[in-house]
Order: sequence, then C-alpha cells, then structure tokens
Amino acid sequence: MSRGSPTKSRSLQAAGDANVLGRSVRIRGRVSGDGDLRLEGDVDGDVKIGGALEVGDGATLNGNVVANSVLIDGSLTGDVDAQGPVHIRAGARVAGNMSGSEIALEEGAAFTGRIDASFELPDGLGGGTTNRRK
Repeated sequence: MSRGSPTKSRSLQAAGDANVLGRSVRIRGRVSGDGDLRLEGDVDGDVKIGGALEVGDGATLNGNVVANSVLIDGSLTGDVDAQGPVHIRAGARVAGNMSGSEIALEEGAAFTGRIDASFELPDGLGGGTTNRRK
C-alpha cells in the first residue's frame, strides 16, 4: 500500500473523453461500459467498466466495482476489483474490500475494509516472486 502517491490519471474530467453521469443523475441498477466513466451523481448498483472509474466529490456509489482503475473522491460502499491502481483521495469515504495493482490512500480519507494487492518482494526478502498481502 502506498500513501499519497499520484496515479496515472489525476482526473478524468481533465482528459475530456470520459462518459459522465452528472450530479442530477440517480441510477438504481447495474452500470456497464467499455470506456472511462466519471460518476458525479448517485448509483445504487454494481458498476463494471472496461476503463477508468472516477467517483467524484459528492457522488455516492453503493455497489461492487470492476474496472481497470478506480479514483475515489466521494463515497463508495462495496468491493472494488481493479486491474490497475485504486486511489482513495482525502475526504473520500470508502467501506469495502479493495483489490488492485496498487492501493493509494491519502491522509484524511476514511476507509473501512480489507486491502488485497499483489507485489514483488526485494531480492533479499524472497525476490522475484509475487506475493499476496491482506
């Protein structure tokens, strides 16, 4: 687990090519897609995205997430399974288990759950083998 490290994409909003569910949107049910998604409203259901998922400040997601990478500024209750990094920003509220290639938790974020990440040990500590840490 790293603390406060930057992720590849600081914000999908800056990229301009993400799908956006705005602040006035309320969804009950599953959300899925192939591209990136920025959530600014509320979703009560599972989300499966082929790209990056950003849960914006003020957004609420109650459901499990499968995505390439996940950036959380708002509130998420559910498990996250990411192929890439999971970044939980200061002020975010997260309750659930996190799995990803890297888990970054900024100071000031509220997190309750388990972190499951794959990592390489340095040569002197068993080197070159992939280990799972829970």
